[in-house]
Amino acid sequence: MHKPMHKRCTLALAGITALTCLSLTPAVQAAGYTQTKYPIVLVHGLTGFDSIAGLYDYFYTVPFNLERSGAKVYIASVAAFNSSEQRGAELVKQMTPWATANGGKVNLIGHSQGSPTARVAAGLRPDLVASVTSVGGVNKGTKVADAQGTSLYTAAISNAVGYLVGIMSGNFHQQDAIAALNSLTTTGSATLTSKYPWGVNTSSSCAKSTEVQNVKGYPIRYYSWSGNAAYTNALDLVDPFLVTTSALIGSEKNDGLVGVCSSYLGQVIGDSYNMNHMDEVNQMSGIRGLTDPVALYRQHANRLQLKGL
Repeated sequence: MHKPMHKRCTLALAGITALTCLSLTPAVQAAGYTQTKYPIVLVHGLTGFDSIAGLYDYFYTVPFNLERSGAKVYIASVAAFNSSEQRGAELVKQMTPWATANGGKVNLIGHSQGSPTARVAAGLRPDLVASVTSVGGVNKGTKVADAQGTSLYTAAISNAVGYLVGIMSGNFHQQDAIAALNSLTTTGSATLTSKYPWGVNTSSSCAKSTEVQNVKGYPIRYYSWSGNAAYTNALDLVDPFLVTTSALIGSEKNDGLVGVCSSYLGQVIGDSYNMNHMDEVNQMSGIRGLTDPVALYRQHANRLQLKGL
């Protein structure tokens, strides 16, 4: 028995409406998925930059993929080669007006040496920081830095590279490769942590800390994640180099440059992602392993949003 035409039309319209609502729901969610209360500040690591000629980002495609769902993102530019304390002071100068213009605080996300850099900035101006997140961060030092010499020749080459990076990115900072390497050694990192202890548990080499830290009277949330593989993609020309440096770290799981335990800061979101040190910032040019690093940044922005940050 056939239904009357008007009933069939009504059912068809209802079906179309339901499908339309279902198809729009993810889009509506995506529109505000990464929209945090305070802006996100991305902090690059050793040899890093914000972007080259405004075209090629250190955090490859990460800013765009955060902003497209509502986040406000700033990309810091600090010295490519210098101590974490010097870089942290430079970061404070940059983030202060950003915080002032956006509710008084920022969410710092630092990769590699960007993590101790962010920790220093949070220690210097805890009133301006809502959270600090470490991505493959050198929080307890790396044996790769321990194994490197600090010869004047090596330092001169590194400083020259740093100044070249500054020219290409349009940002000029004082470079000091020896200070940079010393900051990243096990001893140098321990010294930094004695001054800026928040989020780092020094009770053992692989101890984890807690999320909320009281920094000079201000509650700041600390997070971290890292990869645990050096070789993740045969097409990535950097991977063989990371396999070589990984050998310097020994038996500890690592991302090719930083041991998993060294990367721990605050609440550890994950430490077994199929990523190496370059994959963690979606380099080179998005060639990566099984883990999608961009998705991790987007998920974390949503995490910060749900925390009211």
